Amino acid sequence: MQRGPIHLSHLLLWLLIAQTSSDLPMCKESDYHFEYTECDVLGSRWRVAIPNKADTCTGLPDPVKGTQCTFSCNEGEYLDMQSQQCKKCAAGTYSLGTGVLFDEWDSLPPGFVTHGMNTNGGDSHTNCSNSTWTPKGDFIASNTDECSATLSYAVSLKKPGKVTFEYFYPDSSIYFEFYVQNDQCQSTDSESRWMSISESDWSSYTVGLSKGNNVLYWRTTTYALQDSAVKPVLLRNISISGVAFTSECFHCKPGTHSAKPGSARCSPCPVDSYSHKGATVCYQCTNDTYSEAGTGSCKPRPACTNSDYFYTHTPCDSEGKTQLMYKWIEPKICSETAEGAVQLPASGEKKTCPPCNPGFFVGNSSTCKPCPSGLYSNGTVCTECPVGMEPVVGFEYKWWNTMPHNMKSSIYSSGFSEHSTAWEVAGEYVYTTPGDNDRDYMTLTLHVPGYRLPQSDAQDGEMSELSRITFVFETICTADCKFSFMGGNNEWRNDLVEQWRGSNRKQSYSYLIHRNTTNSFIWTFQRTEEYDTGRKYSADVAKIYLIHITNVIGGVASQCRRCALRYQTAGSTCVPCSPGHYMVTKTGRCRPCPPNSFVKANQALGGATCVQCGPNTWTNKAYTACLSDCVLDVHTKSGAHLHYDFSPLANVTGFHSSPRFTNRGLRYFHRFNLGLCGNEGKLLAMCVDNVTESGRQIRGYICQSTVFPSDIRSKSVVSSLPFLIGDSLIGVTTDTSLGGISSPQWLFPSASTLPDVIFYYKSSETTQTCKHGRSATVRLRCNPTVTSKDLITLPSNCSEGTCDGCTFHFLWESQHACPLCTINHYREIVSACIQGIQKTTYVWQQPLQCYGGESLPAQKVSACVSLDFWLKFGVSTGTIAAVLLISISCYFWKKTRKLQYKYSKLMMTSGGKECELPTADSCAIMEGEDAEDDIMYLNKKSFFNKIKSFSRERTSDGFDSVPLKSSSLRHIEEDDSDDS
Repeated sequence: MQRGPIHLSHLLLWLLIAQTSSDLPMCKESDYHFEYTECDVLGSRWRVAIPNKADTCTGLPDPVKGTQCTFSCNEGEYLDMQSQQCKKCAAGTYSLGTGVLFDEWDSLPPGFVTHGMNTNGGDSHTNCSNSTWTPKGDFIASNTDECSATLSYAVSLKKPGKVTFEYFYPDSSIYFEFYVQNDQCQSTDSESRWMSISESDWSSYTVGLSKGNNVLYWRTTTYALQDSAVKPVLLRNISISGVAFTSECFHCKPGTHSAKPGSARCSPCPVDSYSHKGATVCYQCTNDTYSEAGTGSCKPRPACTNSDYFYTHTPCDSEGKTQLMYKWIEPKICSETAEGAVQLPASGEKKTCPPCNPGFFVGNSSTCKPCPSGLYSNGTVCTECPVGMEPVVGFEYKWWNTMPHNMKSSIYSSGFSEHSTAWEVAGEYVYTTPGDNDRDYMTLTLHVPGYRLPQSDAQDGEMSELSRITFVFETICTADCKFSFMGGNNEWRNDLVEQWRGSNRKQSYSYLIHRNTTNSFIWTFQRTEEYDTGRKYSADVAKIYLIHITNVIGGVASQCRRCALRYQTAGSTCVPCSPGHYMVTKTGRCRPCPPNSFVKANQALGGATCVQCGPNTWTNKAYTACLSDCVLDVHTKSGAHLHYDFSPLANVTGFHSSPRFTNRGLRYFHRFNLGLCGNEGKLLAMCVDNVTESGRQIRGYICQSTVFPSDIRSKSVVSSLPFLIGDSLIGVTTDTSLGGISSPQWLFPSASTLPDVIFYYKSSETTQTCKHGRSATVRLRCNPTVTSKDLITLPSNCSEGTCDGCTFHFLWESQHACPLCTINHYREIVSACIQGIQKTTYVWQQPLQCYGGESLPAQKVSACVSLDFWLKFGVSTGTIAAVLLISISCYFWKKTRKLQYKYSKLMMTSGGKECELPTADSCAIMEGEDAEDDIMYLNKKSFFNKIKSFSRERTSDGFDSVPLKSSSLRHIEEDDSDDS
């Protein structure tokens, strides 16, 4: 390994020793070695001789000027300190030149530091002091418990360099990252610090390093919900370039060799060969021994058993024949000549090949070829689809004479030995062959380039069935075998979809694919998790009979389907119906769906059907789903009309369950994201898996993910295992059941008389437990006291939101869940009339069960007349009426007296003749008649008449002059005139 420079104090110490050790023998070259002093500010240094043991010799060479600090050697060379020149490494050794390599891990190399820490803060009592990286000989392994294990190495570079290492990262339950910090503890993160999942073998990773001090960190953290074994992360072959120099070459380790001088690395020995340390060649094992690649010794060959061979079906030959054939597992390690060894069985008779898989046809050479685009077949002859129909492309594998071109098998082995095959074709199925060890993972991988919906299935948005993969399998086990199915978002990322343990009868499983990024599927089979079992359970086997995946780009067609849901697209031979119409089966005619319904593909009928939208929902513009605009009208049993507006609750809302704990004490939460309602174009709820770089996302109305608190850099929490709960809205109603989904009242008891509004959702994503998909209900309850918009609770007796794992229930209390206020929700209070002012005040009916809508009217003030005023007015009016009545009575009494007077006067002037009235002088009342009447009743004049009388003219004698106009007076005057 590299020797570092020495300090200038060493030089002074050397001078002191030289003066006091004149009586010691002269030093030979084997008694000392050379080292460099530290570099000064000018980049210069000195070469000094350092004795291997103190006080053993004298006469050390004098210090000489050293090479410049920027001096370095190339790969395969080392710096000869005697001549200070670069020389090639000898055969059997190697050198990185300006780098170091760590490829032996019997113990932790000098400079490496590892420690464990708790990821759950103070909430967990887990002891993480022993959770460290552990050397395992050829590699170093991470921890597998719920602690964070860090491996670090500090290095000082004289020039920019790089670090390269190999890693094996097979388990997505572990969070694995690599990053670099400088001497100021500043992270020099690369674009992606999160390591990618290993697909089938060791992966290599390289990061550039800057000049100066660099600290390298490898960190793992396990997040596993199930109490099952977790596969650790493995590291090996860590190389760092950019160091000052290498003053020596390193010997090749056992199992490797370098045949020529100047080697930068040693080559591993091939299978059935070995080598010792510092070897220049590899030696062949004897016939009765064997070795794996890169091993330093040979092992005796065991006797062959039935676990050392497998059977397969040969591809169809030119005559269309195939046969059963047995093969030794490669590399072959057993001996057929050993005592008790079995012999390879003879091949079977040739038989006629089965038909090709659907979508293929038999070519001239008896090989199966895919049908051209636009054609379909049942495995024999390709045929054109009829007009108005289109081929349903995909892959359907049910005959296994050859491994399909887009599938491959591999082995994840605990010893990382390479096997020729893990899954082998056997005519009617593909099965797992025996491995080197029962702990090996037998892996079968299917790659697809992408997906495209056919015309009859094409729908807008994320809620359509993009693709579906179905497979039929069987497991036969005597141990605790494990069969797993995983879906990958890309070639590096695989998420566990479903897992089966032990023996399982022949059965079918389907998985819906919602994202176009899911382009790989993996089936793995592990016979046991026990150590050192060898091939004890090699007879345990997994078989896959059928794999069928739909809507695959570049796939083949096994059937045709009428186009009925969308307009014709470019390049399509279909003549589909317009939106809102469906094609009648076997007629090719388009028929409109009833109002407020949407078109849905019906695979059972081979066409499409109309699905009626649920209560208070209506179809979107594309007639592919039902929506709710968050506005709702409800008529209660009492006859009341309630109007709701849930628009303030329409944005995506997140909430989580109460803390949960794994068997090992790791705390986690179930995180729910909910998008209640909204018109077209509204963003749906999204759940993300951010454990690794893939960032898998799913969208729908309701989704769930599992969240772990984390102390991993740049992330406070990590989210994983997302899945959809509801991707379609069934309806909105106050009823407690709809479309086979029930929301019992006892889940969320309420004392209010106001009914809850319930949103019903359903997901088309099926699982082994939820055969018909998941569903959810969101119960909105009016609570005017709740001002926050996200008070969502789970049932008290189902703390995870579901009691059966398939139907989820949520209660959302909010003031925005109340009906809009109307005039019926408030009443008026009228005050008394005070000082001519009367006030009208409006108050809400209690208890208040509304929000928003009509505002409470402002207080009204109006003029009024008080009781005192009306009392005074009544007294005054009564007084005036009494005076007026008295006046009228006096007036008519007076008139009556006048009439009596006139009547008496007429009687007196009648001449004493009975029955004769005086003749009237005139028909009219003469002027002065009233005055005459006043004279007769002068002594009874009223106060008013008295005043009038004083205003008249008086005679010289002081008497009033009253002319008399009666006829008697005229007679008297006439007599007087005659006498004169």
